[in-house]
Amino acid sequence: MLVSGQLLLNDLPDRARTAPGYVRIEGDQIAEVVTGEAPAECDAGGPACLICPGFIDTHLHLPQFDMQGAHGLPLLEWLERSTFPDERKWADADYAAAMAERAMRRLFSHGTTGICAYSTVHADATRAALQAACQLGIRGVIGQSLMDRNAPDDLCRPADQLIDETTSLLDDFPPGGRVAAAVTPRFAISCTDELLAAAGRLAAERDATVQSHLAETIPECEWAADLFGGARYVDIYRDAGLLTERSIYGHCIYLSAEDRRTMADRGALAAHCPTANSFLRAGAMDRRATLSEGVTLTLGSDIGAGYEASMVRVGRAMIETASSIGESFPVAAEAWRQITAGNAAALGWQDAGHLRVGAPADLVLIEPSVPWLGANVDPLSMLMFAWDDRWLTHCWARGELAYCRG
Repeated sequence: MLVSGQLLLNDLPDRARTAPGYVRIEGDQIAEVVTGEAPAECDAGGPACLICPGFIDTHLHLPQFDMQGAHGLPLLEWLERSTFPDERKWADADYAAAMAERAMRRLFSHGTTGICAYSTVHADATRAALQAACQLGIRGVIGQSLMDRNAPDDLCRPADQLIDETTSLLDDFPPGGRVAAAVTPRFAISCTDELLAAAGRLAAERDATVQSHLAETIPECEWAADLFGGARYVDIYRDAGLLTERSIYGHCIYLSAEDRRTMADRGALAAHCPTANSFLRAGAMDRRATLSEGVTLTLGSDIGAGYEASMVRVGRAMIETASSIGESFPVAAEAWRQITAGNAAALGWQDAGHLRVGAPADLVLIEPSVPWLGANVDPLSMLMFAWDDRWLTHCWARGELAYCRG
């Protein structure tokens, strides 16, 4: 399979660039990457097409794909009225399997080939979602949401049961694989000290990815402090052994400089979710301050509070959020790198996010309908700000065609 066009290259330290060339796919890997003149004949692409590494989304909720648009509620009320009713449906593992497959196919249609995802409290549903990921070829980690308090009774489980179930998932989908289970306390509010501590021990024993939420809204922060004796939110996770270089914390809006330094010292990642933050009127993450304190930043859609499945649109929202609160904001080339190599590097996925020989053939082909190569505008900026989802024509995962525009 020969795909030609303009290659999105991530060989600069902080931003992407483009160059003409082609990529050859053999089996499930990239066999050849050549820059220069694109060949006259190819299996897909053309001189004005863009070939990208697959996009990576570091924070989303698979059970929430059918509840996007529940607007106007603050976070905690939104969970009670919108989220938990939909998550109850995942008590049926067959329903969960079908929905997970549908959500992943939708992600492919937007060019996303790698995810860090939450399931529900239901172990069988989480297993079904992990199996769907293996079958479809999407890369990522998926975690059972751990809750033993401050949620509806039918969505809480005893701490010991949750740890046993997550242990079983880690046995069957171990860390380091293309698809792996994760240790996923929903957030500190929904977990007792005992559950958090046990989750921290399990994550350390298995070298597993940790996912949770941190400092998304002020009421949430206040509630966490009340539950944990006035402790700083970030210290709740640190003291449980959940703040490590394998940890990804969604949102991270209301953090002090000291909080950010604590995260940086432990190597924990902050998953910036600009569309979800806007949707829930939660606030705006100060990207510049977060980076200046040494925190590694990733970018996530946070579906279903997030209303964009396209990581290109989420990248644009990152730029817009930063520019709305200060004079220091990223340019489009930085956003293109963030949603590919930037997210991959933060997750430790060294073979992802690049057009590189030997890497998994997770690729996206884009055919813009605007003259992006000849305008008096930075080409990558034009693509990001004029973005049309209909431009995305093909998505490959493990070298297999996962999406083709009909």
